[in-house]
Amino acid sequence: MADEERRLVEVAQRGDAESFNALVRLYEGRVYNLCYRMLGDPDSAADAAQDAFLAAFRNLRSFRGGSFRSWMLRIATNICYDILRARKRRPTVSLDMNLDDEDASSPLQIADIAETPDDFALRRELATAIQHGLTALPEEQRIIVILSDIQGLAYEEIAQITATNLGTVKSRLSRGRARLREVLKAGELLPTRYRHESEG
Repeated sequence: MADEERRLVEVAQRGDAESFNALVRLYEGRVYNLCYRMLGDPDSAADAAQDAFLAAFRNLRSFRGGSFRSWMLRIATNICYDILRARKRRPTVSLDMNLDDEDASSPLQIADIAETPDDFALRRELATAIQHGLTALPEEQRIIVILSDIQGLAYEEIAQITATNLGTVKSRLSRGRARLREVLKAGELLPTRYRHESEG
């Protein structure tokens, strides 16, 4: 995959739009997921992901090698930070957010044909609870938890994406996980089944 990615990047840098589209297809799910987890609603996430790919396309010639995935996720992270800063300046924007939205485009909302309706409902409830918990985290902890525990990236890549050192990544991840557990246990957000298991 690394060789194919490198080939696509090199050809796209020479102006081949189809090669860039292939890169978009490789990473659109991961970029959208990051934006959704950071921003909390599907519409903002879709807009942010689109902006991230547009920014990557415009700046592709400045990419100097290494992991295209890391570069792409760093662009998406910075765009999410910009949106969150804008929301703080105009807090009424966030009133449009609905974390309980039935929108099927939000992550983890697609039913698995092997699971029962009750299992799907429980999984959806848990996903909503986790998203509420993530939204309660400080942004610098939220992005680390998303990249580590949801996207499964290594500490080294997370450090590259967030422009921090390994020690900072580990400490923010530890604090973020602890805060997320507190938020989920303190409220009624965590589905009862999981709350009982965690207490037992």
